[in-house]
Amino acid sequence: MSKPEAPFAELADVPDPEPRPDEALVEVRAFSLNRGETRRLETLEPGTVTGWDLAGTVRQRASDGGPREGARVVGLKNVGAWAELAAVKTEHLAELPDDISFEQAAALPVAGLTALRALEIAGFVLGKRVLVTGASGGVGRFAIQLAKLGGAHVTGIARRTEGLTELGVDELASEIDLEGPLYEAVIDGVGGPVLGQAIQRVAPGGTIVSFASTIPEPVSYPARELFARAPGARLYGFYLFAELEHTRSGATDLRRLADLVAEKRLDPQIDLTLSWSDAAQAIEALLDRRVNGKAVLRVQ
Repeated sequence: MSKPEAPFAELADVPDPEPRPDEALVEVRAFSLNRGETRRLETLEPGTVTGWDLAGTVRQRASDGGPREGARVVGLKNVGAWAELAAVKTEHLAELPDDISFEQAAALPVAGLTALRALEIAGFVLGKRVLVTGASGGVGRFAIQLAKLGGAHVTGIARRTEGLTELGVDELASEIDLEGPLYEAVIDGVGGPVLGQAIQRVAPGGTIVSFASTIPEPVSYPARELFARAPGARLYGFYLFAELEHTRSGATDLRRLADLVAEKRLDPQIDLTLSWSDAAQAIEALLDRRVNGKAVLRVQ
């Protein structure tokens, strides 16, 4: 899939990928959209194949092993998932359980892995307070559910709250209460003033994981609110693809997420499903913030 005029994409013929020994060739059946990749469309050259999340079947097994030919899989790439065929590293590819659709699986990789690993960085959350900013987005909805599965008390910050109560969130608000409780873990996908407010409410020894910046404004906060009121607290900058390069592979975690979906303990929160021929419509809806959760495109 290549880009004509920003911010939209169009179908186009491109050469088939040539897998390396550590890559499987996957017939893509569905892929999901993430705000980060869609916002970058206008910077790409025509003919560029972009995209991160995918689900499909293995056409050609990797030389080094991994899922067999014909296996149903979910995977991610840092570029090239929006295509009929994708070469995917086996360390970023997991075989799917039976009770999960390609559409559900395609919603998992970037948003699900970001939420899962952000919470792991924050540490043991049983009985603790977790704050999720940008709670109505794809990562936010996964973070709420995974934090609740971990036994946390979860507060969500979102401008649009449709469907969040059903995910089990304990409290919802449109902004952070600077006179409110302290949080042992903060999962922030907003940045700007919201991150500055979150820093003022982190508990001593707590962790703030910042994974995105939807507000481009600089972050400011009273320094004493961090070093004096919350000694030992830390701010962790999280970028998924860098994490995958420097930590364990994503395959095991993708399977963990897929199993939770198959067991109906995790809902991918797909709000929009279209054919990839309607990509422009889906991209526009996502960038206009008309998608509550994930947008998925079927390859057909």
